[in-house]
Amino acid sequence: MTRKRSSSRPARTSRNASRPGQLRIIGGDHRRRLLPVLDKPGLRPTPDRVRETLFNWLTGELYAARVLDLFAGTGALGFEALSRGAREATFIESDRQVAELIEQNLATLGITQGQVINTDAIAWLQNTTPNAPYSLVLLDPPFRLGLAEPCCATLEASAWLAPRSWIYLEVESGLEVEVPDTWQLHRELRAGDSHARLYQRSMD
Repeated sequence: MTRKRSSSRPARTSRNASRPGQLRIIGGDHRRRLLPVLDKPGLRPTPDRVRETLFNWLTGELYAARVLDLFAGTGALGFEALSRGAREATFIESDRQVAELIEQNLATLGITQGQVINTDAIAWLQNTTPNAPYSLVLLDPPFRLGLAEPCCATLEASAWLAPRSWIYLEVESGLEVEVPDTWQLHRELRAGDSHARLYQRSMD
């Protein structure tokens, strides 16, 4: 949704999507702000309708949240979380130019609690020791590359998640992803060629 897609996937459109080359923040302190998006193959902001649905699901859960936006792409989901009250967000993006634009957009909005790391998401998860667990993880890897399950397994195994953290996972329609037993499905949404699921981790 926010991420770079396999070139075999057609671009999705939405009745209320941001204009090409722009990302529109939907809610919170930065509502209606427009941010530039690079013209790169497969790089598209999450459609407004899908973002609005996701953050409606998370109403009441974002205040002071510590957010990890993996495969950040345009950063649409991380920006939305920060606008709506998240305490901080870490954006992981492997493309240098895309990562630099996320940094520029954070500066444009005057957001100081966003950190951008230009690196491969799975390698970073596997080789980094978290300073503290995250309460919300936004996981939207490129489609058809088999990245979802390794990310889910590493998130669970390597102390990245708080006991009651939320995990948003988006994959291509028809793909069944095996997630850790501690993740309980809360909501799901099918939109175009994608299947979005929101899980909550339960350590009870």
